[in-house]
Amino acid sequence: MTAPDSHDTPNGPDDRPAVPGAADPDHAVAAAPDDAGSAPAPERPTHGAHSDASVRDNRLVVAISSRALFDMGDSHDLFEREGLDAYRAYQIEHEDELLKPGVAFPLVKKLLGLNALSGDVPAVEVILLSRNSGDTGLRIFNAIQHYALGISRAAFTSGAPTSDYIAPFRADLFLSANAEDVGRALRAGVAAATILPSTAPQRSSEQLRIAFDGDAVIFGDEGERVSKEQGLDAFHRNETERWAEPLSGGPFRGFLAALHRLQAAFPAETSPIRTALVTARSAPAHKRVILTLRRWGVRIDEALFLGGRDKGPFLDAFGADIFFDDSPANVESARKHVATGHVPHGVSNP
Repeated sequence: MTAPDSHDTPNGPDDRPAVPGAADPDHAVAAAPDDAGSAPAPERPTHGAHSDASVRDNRLVVAISSRALFDMGDSHDLFEREGLDAYRAYQIEHEDELLKPGVAFPLVKKLLGLNALSGDVPAVEVILLSRNSGDTGLRIFNAIQHYALGISRAAFTSGAPTSDYIAPFRADLFLSANAEDVGRALRAGVAAATILPSTAPQRSSEQLRIAFDGDAVIFGDEGERVSKEQGLDAFHRNETERWAEPLSGGPFRGFLAALHRLQAAFPAETSPIRTALVTARSAPAHKRVILTLRRWGVRIDEALFLGGRDKGPFLDAFGADIFFDDSPANVESARKHVATGHVPHGVSNP
């Protein structure tokens, strides 16, 4: 029997999902020529099922599961112990008891807050996708209204996968604690991540701050494949020989482009959105990354080339509201410092 969000990650640091283990080829460092050459005209993203739709209506659409938005660990634990009937009775009995914010709540609050800004700013919409039924989901909507989140559209599937509704809602990003739904979304070409139990950053900012890994997240995983299959020296040669060739787009290229359209509505020095690339690459392997982003016409505010250093403390210093990475090792480090989404894509996630 499939239960509401039955594969979701319990909300607690000591009860977390197993993330497939793999070495992190992103630690590779390549050599590249010093001359960058000229940058071609920006390209439009082609990776992602909904990139064109987002361009047409100029909105940023984020779909999120109920357990990523709110802390529903107690009710999920009850389901695990006693089953669906007990879960349903519990939710109805506690319908007027307020749910506490979950891992992705601060991110959603800041995203929706962009709609209150004046000027010609593209709209942001957040959609709720939940494996609850409409009956048990009433408690969730009560919490949405209490926190004045401005979420009006939702799909409750009574235990069935929610990923089928991502395309009709034209979502640019899907966040869920359910790894199964996240995997389906990624296979359909949508940026998606499994939200892990995480620690809030020590530094907070009024800005919306989003950090991305590079390889297998913003970019394709071809470099990681070379490193894993042929070794670090082969990766060095590959990056040196192909320094002027743009990297392919990864699963988050379309979402990054949609976020850039929002950023473009504000002067860079006063933008309410700040982005960061946090990668294990280091100079001179940085050049191909920078030239690729230039080719795409996408702005990244901060670029951290860490050369294999632990990412967590740097993400804490940046004050990320969320960080996306494909590497199981990197997400384990990151989630001790900031809200973290695991992107189960590429060679690190067989």
